[in-house]
Amino acid sequence: MQDTELDVVIVTYNSASVLKGLLDTLWIALADLPNARVIVADNDSRDDSAGIARDHAIGASVVSVGYNAGYSAGINAAVAAFGRSGPLLLLNADIRLRPDCISRMLAELARPEVGVVVPKTLHDDGTLSYSIRREPSLLTAWSEALVGGGLAGRLGLGEISRRAEDYAQNRAIVAASGAIMLVSSSARVGVGPWDERYFLYSEEVDYQRRARDGGFEIRLAANAVCTHAGGESNSDATLFALLTANRLRYFRRYHGSLETLLFRLAVTTGAGLRYLFGPTHRAAFKAAWMTTAEVARLVPSPRAAAALLKEL
Repeated sequence: MQDTELDVVIVTYNSASVLKGLLDTLWIALADLPNARVIVADNDSRDDSAGIARDHAIGASVVSVGYNAGYSAGINAAVAAFGRSGPLLLLNADIRLRPDCISRMLAELARPEVGVVVPKTLHDDGTLSYSIRREPSLLTAWSEALVGGGLAGRLGLGEISRRAEDYAQNRAIVAASGAIMLVSSSARVGVGPWDERYFLYSEEVDYQRRARDGGFEIRLAANAVCTHAGGESNSDATLFALLTANRLRYFRRYHGSLETLLFRLAVTTGAGLRYLFGPTHRAAFKAAWMTTAEVARLVPSPRAAAALLKEL
């Protein structure tokens, strides 16, 4: 394992409050991987994210993207500037790693059929974070619309798995949150770059689908554990609108017009039934029928919006 040429990519945007904590735990987790390289792609942060990365003892290489390019574009920029051909570990800045997390993920990645490995993720208070995803479908969309995401997930009908037994052992899964993902060198070649047309949200669902379509297994390493703060999209109406719009754009990419219409109606129904419950539900209701140009206006950077305007 010491010879593994692991590249670790962290995309930052105003991440100064959380970045040092990640780098501290990452430094320990990489102790047995002297050939690992840490790359921070900074999306034009207005705080000291880039400076924290440069000054940390871990010795990170910093790529200044130059504008708020989004998650996929940040990954692609980091890989283009410093990437090698080995496995690639992708991390959100608010992830915290247990010391053996990476080594256990690499052990699962050693299986020849595996292209992507994710760990078990916990909240800061130690409770389970529901990170396993099912492929979006009419069943998941209408189940969540009619009974709510929480109950649908516990029944095994929702897009997010909310059953503790699903996280109990190492196993093949459909997809997972993109907050932490380990990608094999062969999957990187087979899947290609991350799709920058999403800017934020659904890009990891798309990447893992392309990996599965290429014959690679997505695998949960339940014995590898990290913590993740996360949750910003659940309270920010603009981000939740972007999340909703990108769910629909992703679904449309892989399905016909009638299925997409029924999926859109499910999203609208769910948001409409909860319209008075808060601004995020109202934002989702409106986002379900946004044009691509209207979705692009949710993105803060004109250059990133130009990428998003290119149809999927």
